[in-house]
Amino acid sequence: MASAAAAISAALSSLSLHPPSRRSHLFNTPLFSSSSSIRFHTVPKLAASPKDDIDTSFFDNVDPNSEITFDPPVPPEGYVPPPAFDELPPESEEAIAAAYEEIYGPAYSGESVLGNDIYVMDAKLKKASGLLGRNKREKPNDGFDERVVQVRRVTKVVKGGKKLSFRAIVVIGDKKGHVGVGVGKAKEVVDAIFKSAVNARRNIVTVPMTKYLTFPHRSDGDYGAAKVMLRPASPGTGVIAGGAVRIVLEMAGVENALGKQLGSKNALNNARATVTAVMKMRQLREVALERGIPMEELWQ
Repeated sequence: MASAAAAISAALSSLSLHPPSRRSHLFNTPLFSSSSSIRFHTVPKLAASPKDDIDTSFFDNVDPNSEITFDPPVPPEGYVPPPAFDELPPESEEAIAAAYEEIYGPAYSGESVLGNDIYVMDAKLKKASGLLGRNKREKPNDGFDERVVQVRRVTKVVKGGKKLSFRAIVVIGDKKGHVGVGVGKAKEVVDAIFKSAVNARRNIVTVPMTKYLTFPHRSDGDYGAAKVMLRPASPGTGVIAGGAVRIVLEMAGVENALGKQLGSKNALNNARATVTAVMKMRQLREVALERGIPMEELWQ
């Protein structure tokens, strides 16, 4: 038995040993008992580690058969062990916001350089700002300017009572001969204006103009009970019109014109009557081309 123990010790000394703290449990258990028969085989020598600069001289005088006990240091007086992670109280939103601000900077505290509320960690601040949770509708960058003509509160009578909503009339134009009139209804003013602008972009018409930015000829239009009269004007006259007629002509880019509302004073009907009168106009070259005569004969 003594020769067997010596052979085991020689085989273990030829292997690369682990640190004492990790190999202590390997040698606390007896390798064999006196009543069992052991058959030994030749243990092959392991290949050398590629890292030859590791110093293993510390383990040369370590006896693998010795019993190693773990002796932790004694904690100081008044030491209180920290609580477990799941036993900690829940952190408040103010503490989380302060931690984010300390780590990532003031942008995560809820106020940016431009004054917009971004990365808000406080629920009270979210409720205070009404537009924070809503989808922000961006204005399309298509070159058209928007002008609100009228915003009115309308009601719809239903079985349970009345439903209040807002109706908005918007005129869009690029001031280069294109204009459109739209109307939209919604429960909020902002949504009503947005819907009316979308409706106006679907009804864009072209306004015929001369080089003096006026109409080529006279035209009258009506829509419902509203009647509009449009007349060309000499350079320097300006737009002499009122109400919705003036807004439509200015958004179209007309600088010299005369306009008159002859019928109803309804803003929506007058705006659409102006568009109807504009659609009746034609350029002189279009008329000469249809008749097959030169443009000079149109002035005779």
